[in-house]
Amino acid sequence: MSVPALCSAIVFAESPNSATLRPFAPGERLTYTLSWGKIAAGTAVMEVAERQTFSGRSVLKLLHTARSNNFVSVFYPVNNRVESLLDEDGIYSQRLMFNRREGRRKNDIEILFDQIQHRAIVTKDGNTETLEVPARVQDTLSVLYFFRTLPGTALQTSTTVDVHHDKKNYRLELRVEGTERMKTPLGEVDTVRILAIMPFKGLFMNEGNIRIWVTNDAARIPVFMKAKVMIGSVTAALTSVEGATFGRP
Repeated sequence: MSVPALCSAIVFAESPNSATLRPFAPGERLTYTLSWGKIAAGTAVMEVAERQTFSGRSVLKLLHTARSNNFVSVFYPVNNRVESLLDEDGIYSQRLMFNRREGRRKNDIEILFDQIQHRAIVTKDGNTETLEVPARVQDTLSVLYFFRTLPGTALQTSTTVDVHHDKKNYRLELRVEGTERMKTPLGEVDTVRILAIMPFKGLFMNEGNIRIWVTNDAARIPVFMKAKVMIGSVTAALTSVEGATFGRP
């Protein structure tokens, strides 16, 4: 859901270690209005809740919630909560907890990532499996913040990222399509438009690719997202920004 201006290659180094260089920090809270076509559908929030220590590593606790409004809840209620622990130095996932409530679909999922042994211990609805995963694999929430740390604004380039979702490993492709000037709660800003070629359903119940517009600065705040769903499309428009650093080149 959040994506930065990307270049065609990624260097997976763990330096620099300074968290001050990250485009996000504890206290950042982004609120979005969800729409289904022209119909108001609900609200989504993404936030960097706090800094913690997990398995001896400094991590950022990321939270994402999505809730349908009263009208949409009559025929397709949504009340999802996702929590991810993002390793501050490596910018990869250490743990994911996903409470999925979409229509009749209800799942409770926990994934513990062993980034040294390249394994994931997945517990879904009480059943546990150990699976192999690629090096520096992301989950469906951590990848949104990983995107924001990537350098460059090279247009018409693409890159791929490894993501583990629902007991499977995927290669998520990102394409930098162009730039646009948009009106946002931050004012009128320059944005970069990214096409995320999605091989799985993400945080917006998408049935296909997602387009994301992010601010063309160091913060790379996602200001608008659009995804195809089973019928029509869902959009997420930024309505409120708290604790973000915007405008730094």
